[in-house]
Amino acid sequence: MLKAFTDLSTPLVADACLRCAVPLRAAPPGIGAVVSGQRIAGRALPVRHYGSVDVFLEAFHRAAPGDVLVIDNGGRSDEACVGDLAVLEAVAAGLAGLVVWGLHRDTPELVEIGLPVFSYGSYPPGPVRLDEREPDALSTARFGPHLVSGDDVVFGDDDGVLFVAAGHAERVLATAHEIWQTEREQASRIRAGRTLRAQTAFDDYLARRATDPSYTFRQHLRRVGGAIEE
Repeated sequence: MLKAFTDLSTPLVADACLRCAVPLRAAPPGIGAVVSGQRIAGRALPVRHYGSVDVFLEAFHRAAPGDVLVIDNGGRSDEACVGDLAVLEAVAAGLAGLVVWGLHRDTPELVEIGLPVFSYGSYPPGPVRLDEREPDALSTARFGPHLVSGDDVVFGDDDGVLFVAAGHAERVLATAHEIWQTEREQASRIRAGRTLRAQTAFDDYLARRATDPSYTFRQHLRRVGGAIEE
């Protein structure tokens, strides 16, 4: 999955979801990789955190190589729920990385380990609570407004994290690659002196919109073969 994502980005995948009419589920703004520039792609391995690392260890028993641990810590800002030992164990389990709806700690150690970890920041204290575990602790994870399961694929880069249903992933990635090709060609033409306005026949769009106010730029782009906005 990471190989298929190599030349792409989360903005391209997001645009492809819209193009394919696939639900767009993005992690809330602010998430980032502990090491800038790292990327992640793989099947979601969901887990809910209740204050103890044992739920992570149990999740690793179910892991397949290349999975991405999706940790639901409720977006808490009063504790870090993952650190170096959990991440080292994720490496041993063959995971492709972690995404955390919450905070991490042991930043220097995570940098040294090198496994991609996406979270909402660092914080020294770990959990001091031990909450009651829910029955679906290992089957689904909440991530902002979204519910993530093992039927989802995770994509992450410097722009953020997306969750896409695995059944749609191949089509979404193929469409994202088409958009990438179109946008690269458009960028080359701009550098060569042909503006985006000229490439998208923007004067024609303005003229048609003047006579038909319902005519949208997205409709126009579909007609002329542009890729921006979707």
